[in-house]
Amino acid sequence: MILEFKQTSLRSSPDKLIVVFVHQDKRLFKSEIAALSKKLGIRVQAAEAGDFTGKHGESVILYSDRKIVRRVILVGLGEWNKLSAETYRRAAAGAARKAHTLKERRITMFLPASKANAASVAAAFTEGALLGLYKFDKYISKKSDAPQPMEAITFCSEGRAGLAAIQGAMKRARVISEATILARDLANAPGNEIYPETLAEAARISAERNGFAATILDERAIRELGMGGVLGVSQGSARPPRFVVLEYGDKKKRPVVLIGKGVTFDSGGISIKPAAGMAEMKMDMSGAASVVGTFEAISRLKLPVHVIGLIPAVENMPSGSSIRPGDIIRHFNGKTSEVDNTDAEGRLILADALGYAEQFKPAAVIDLATLTGAVVVALGHHAAGMLGNDETLMSQLERAGTSTYERVWKLPMFEEYERLIKSDVADVKNVGGRWAGSITGAWFLKKFIGAYKWVHLDIAGTAILEESGYYTQKGASGFGVRILTEFLTQWK
Repeated sequence: MILEFKQTSLRSSPDKLIVVFVHQDKRLFKSEIAALSKKLGIRVQAAEAGDFTGKHGESVILYSDRKIVRRVILVGLGEWNKLSAETYRRAAAGAARKAHTLKERRITMFLPASKANAASVAAAFTEGALLGLYKFDKYISKKSDAPQPMEAITFCSEGRAGLAAIQGAMKRARVISEATILARDLANAPGNEIYPETLAEAARISAERNGFAATILDERAIRELGMGGVLGVSQGSARPPRFVVLEYGDKKKRPVVLIGKGVTFDSGGISIKPAAGMAEMKMDMSGAASVVGTFEAISRLKLPVHVIGLIPAVENMPSGSSIRPGDIIRHFNGKTSEVDNTDAEGRLILADALGYAEQFKPAAVIDLATLTGAVVVALGHHAAGMLGNDETLMSQLERAGTSTYERVWKLPMFEEYERLIKSDVADVKNVGGRWAGSITGAWFLKKFIGAYKWVHLDIAGTAILEESGYYTQKGASGFGVRILTEFLTQWK
């Protein structure tokens, strides 16, 4: 897709469809509508009748007699004092989707007047438009009357703005959006396309394309390392496990280690899940997908950081060779865990990765996992659960989440919760009962971390969506790429 910025006027727009954004505040709304009417010679009857008032999310299509501009999508931004980057993302996404349904392949969006700088507004518009147009449709037979992919989006400003700064911001936003789309594609792909071997291959292809390192450990190497969690979860599947190690940046710097849960399909194993909704479990590798997407973004942006990515990739299936409730596993760092429920498998493979991370002497370790249904009960689909052992690190992630609107919410790790995962026969038990499942899951992980700063993000509710949002589709959201890229951009 062609994505560009121009300084031009409404009268000079070269496209048949343009998008104009207006504010709800009465004085602003009146002046913006009047200016639009004067410049394009269009009577905005919807505004005159009070059917369109500039509220956030409102839109109306105007028709023109001009040979060049045939249609105008008028989009409301809401009140001036409530504007934010998220306002612009949502508005641009809505406009792009509307244009697509009208079967337009080229659109021009005019950046609105704003209290923010034009570059940040252009970046938010870029993210919203690109992410809003995403659809996982590679397996749908194309019909001749279906809307074709968008060919070009042009952002315009009538005022004088810093061209270089805007183009740089748009380029950065495009890279991050495309990396998020990569994560969405990987997570949305069915289990017969993405399984441990092909997930590892996708990471290798991204590394080759973008110049970072990828090492893929096969089942034999995993066994030699003593990763009992990875081997145990995968032993019921015909698909062998993989352990992926990614590395980007200056090796002289202490690295940030990112760990992504890579369960490419989770049936629950012997503790099998209900049939209803099990198809969603192709997305149980969303954490791994987001780690791959983050490496795609930071390598293309050439961030001055040292980052290592660890992806334990397995398929959790029921068979005669599956792990059983009551089995005991010995992990990479020598500690043992009692398997009380085979559907609490993500923490078993993450335990090996967290132990493996210690050898890199990391400055920080962040793991992302669709770990528990309990976090969805607690926080819904609007925030990820965040737990860890370092307040500064968690605050940094919280700020990055606020900036990108991939929000996180801190949950407590009081010592009383640790008792719930006490085992009578092993060092720890992999479930803690009905209550506080997200917290006991994090406590299990904490048993396997080294002497480093650590944060766990439970993304079960934010990575797998039950319905479409402003710029997300039902299914995989790619949650994690934008917050981690912003976090690493600010990392010192």
